[in-house]
Amino acid sequence: MKSLVPEAFYWARSDRHTDGKTTIVQVSSVFGEDPDYWTIAILGSDQHCMISDFEIIALVEPLDGYPLQHAAE
Repeated sequence: MKSLVPEAFYWARSDRHTDGKTTIVQVSSVFGEDPDYWTIAILGSDQHCMISDFEIIALVEPLDGYPLQHAAE
């Protein structure tokens, strides 16, 4: 995956952070808008990890009629 979108959700896995299990992560720009500062936010935690620590598999596509919302919404 060459072009990630900030704040978008992706299916991903990491031997280091998810024991190789596939999970949903979010590309975070909390540390800056420049792509060099983007990180991976692991859902359900306050962890931010390096993008290079993950294998990005695919963009999470929202179901029709069920838009993705942040937990605070």
